[in-house]
Amino acid sequence: MTDQISDAAAAAAFRRLVNHLQHRHDAENIDLMGLAGFCRNCLADWVMEATNDAGGEMTRDEAREAIHGMPVNEWKKKYQTEATPERLKKMKESVAKNADAS
Repeated sequence: MTDQISDAAAAAAFRRLVNHLQHRHDAENIDLMGLAGFCRNCLADWVMEATNDAGGEMTRDEAREAIHGMPVNEWKKKYQTEATPERLKKMKESVAKNADAS
């Protein structure tokens, strides 16, 4: 299925996703993990890995800043709320589903 998407379309969609996430601070990483099994940090790790695999150089902090739109510590101070037991449980269940799918 992904072979049907051109690199240009994939890049445009990716940029739109990043822009969307940079404006939806209410969609916190723990909630994204609980619902979708990935978050901004996962996306940043994938960008870092792809950049480095392609011969570039990117650190985890650089990648996270690119995805969050600011240094990750600043994002956490501004937008991250408490990880309640319910949110943690949902995240752990979602992560387990990811492991089962591998």
